[in-house]
Amino acid sequence: MGRIWEWREEEADAWLQESRRLLAGGGILALPTETFYALAADPYQTGALQRLFALKGRAEDKPVLLLVADANMARQVALGIPEVALRLMARFWPGPLTLILPAKGDLPDLVTAGTGTVGVRQPRQPAVCRWLADLGSPVTGTSANRAGNEPLTRAAEVAREFGHDVDLILDAGPCPGGLASTVVDVTVSPPRLVRAGVISKADLASIVPDLPTR
Repeated sequence: MGRIWEWREEEADAWLQESRRLLAGGGILALPTETFYALAADPYQTGALQRLFALKGRAEDKPVLLLVADANMARQVALGIPEVALRLMARFWPGPLTLILPAKGDLPDLVTAGTGTVGVRQPRQPAVCRWLADLGSPVTGTSANRAGNEPLTRAAEVAREFGHDVDLILDAGPCPGGLASTVVDVTVSPPRLVRAGVISKADLASIVPDLPTR
């Protein structure tokens, strides 16, 4: 079974230090989000990314979304943030909306899959969002499941699925499950709906009317 860290406010600093140490060493963490558990690794460490792909059984031609604390942190990995993206962030972040932005050139191809773009999301899970702000840098946010399996919503499920292949699992309560995050590509004009999810096309219409679907 993987090691589970039960969230306690009084241990927030200890969690930050332990998670930072593991990420720096190429480790993989499992974090609850507002949809499903996610697997977090340092997006700039090729070895950690290769380990992440092998763990999931994921093809390396699929990009990996990143979790960020806010729009300012998104600027660490995005070459630019269009005005429409800022309006979507203001309306739906933190929350289950992944935005595809133009990627900075220093992001590894394993993150972008060579597309020149990167997906980013600010999770609504309070402990994780606070942790990202304290950490000061993005982490990967791909769903915690092996390829072909259902995404997981509880720490114990992640521990059973991955065992010691995941270095640490944060238990801050179960995830809601249900639909995945909605994905919108804002590198094109007009933006395009890549994946329907928790946030509906009708919800997005307040910012992007007549949103085309890819």
